[in-house]
Amino acid sequence: MKCLIIIPAYNEADNIEKVVDNIIKNYPQYDYVVVNDGSTDATRKVCKTRGYNLLELPVNVGLAGAVKSGIKYANYYQYEYAVQIDGDGQHDPAYIADMLEEMKRNDADIVIGSRFVDEKKPFSSRMFGSNLISLAIWITTGKKIRDVTSGMRLFNKKMIKKFGYQMNYGPEPDTLAFLLNCGVKICEVQVSMQERTAGTSYLTMGRSISYMMHVLYGILVFQWFRKRER
Repeated sequence: MKCLIIIPAYNEADNIEKVVDNIIKNYPQYDYVVVNDGSTDATRKVCKTRGYNLLELPVNVGLAGAVKSGIKYANYYQYEYAVQIDGDGQHDPAYIADMLEEMKRNDADIVIGSRFVDEKKPFSSRMFGSNLISLAIWITTGKKIRDVTSGMRLFNKKMIKKFGYQMNYGPEPDTLAFLLNCGVKICEVQVSMQERTAGTSYLTMGRSISYMMHVLYGILVFQWFRKRER
């Protein structure tokens, strides 16, 4: 079993050391790559000083581009599995084993580390947006994804090739809806996540609203104009 942990990082100088050191010390069975997405802080310096496995992007391309770069790296080095985790320490690598087990047990193509398999979503404006996206996916696919915005996702070899090289494949809920309608099997595993303690999130309030509108359009409208794949 050859599994790569992809860590997209944008201005995560205050977090990246604890994230990578945790993997090196406690989860040596997995390989990892930090994808530095054109950070303007000391992320690159920290990674270089610590000798981390680093994929350097010369400019900021955003989360989707950073993840795609990591997926291409996984395909180039022939990994069987690739799992995306955030560079802010939110995701615990301890759950990767459960995700791999779920993928093999159910012959899944994608496994999402979900906060809401066994637990209810808290009531907040952010969770309201998440519920709207989940509802849109259920309406258009007949399938329920409880944690549509989770950034912890495991891909099998087939999905590594698709996400790395197919146009318009990204780590977003509209892509998940499209894939469900293509017959791709997506499962969820209960995980616990930590809150960010330092650094800057990709999503500001304005970007969050824009993100939700973009995703809803992709699910409810745009996916019907995409060519179905099997």
